[in-house]
Amino acid sequence: MSEVFHVSLRNEIGTRQVRKLRRSGAVPAVLYGHGQECVHLALGGAEVKALIRHGARVVDLEGAVKEKAFVRELQWDTFGNEVLHVDLARVSADERVHVEVNVELKGECPGTKEGGVVEHVTHTVEVECPVVSIPDKLVLRLADLHLNGHLNADRIELPEGVKLLTDADTVIATCSKQTEMPEAGAPSEGGAEPEVIRRKPEEKEEEA
Repeated sequence: MSEVFHVSLRNEIGTRQVRKLRRSGAVPAVLYGHGQECVHLALGGAEVKALIRHGARVVDLEGAVKEKAFVRELQWDTFGNEVLHVDLARVSADERVHVEVNVELKGECPGTKEGGVVEHVTHTVEVECPVVSIPDKLVLRLADLHLNGHLNADRIELPEGVKLLTDADTVIATCSKQTEMPEAGAPSEGGAEPEVIRRKPEEKEEEA
């Protein structure tokens, strides 16, 4: 999926200028790669939010710059609410990139009927693929996952042209018996009652 960013040049850089830019509703960005000079850009805040909402990784830049770019990194504020900066890397349509993709578990797991519980251990894997064909997600089917078993990264379904870079032996999902937790308020072994910590009486203040 490709989004369109209408961009303008940032001739002034620095903390004060960047803060002013953000207050206007725009997001600062930098475009680099392919041996060309680094270009400082300003992106529309609404377009950045649309990028996040749609999960796009490749954008077409329009306006001051007309290029195809890969979203290398989004820098967030402390609370993870607002994007503070966008790193963009120049790419060509036939270029291959390394990228992390989410793994989704699908299907019925036989191990759950055998008394087990499925745990999703690893949620993302790294792959190499054409920049114009980055998958939104990858699928791992649970049909062969039995009690006390596990499924590794090499069992993930890969679309054509996508190469797995994560170690093939990386565990993605397991199925094991659920550990029973002791009931709340149950007496501990030996029947000993817990020690009660009493508050030490406050000492009287000395008279002035």
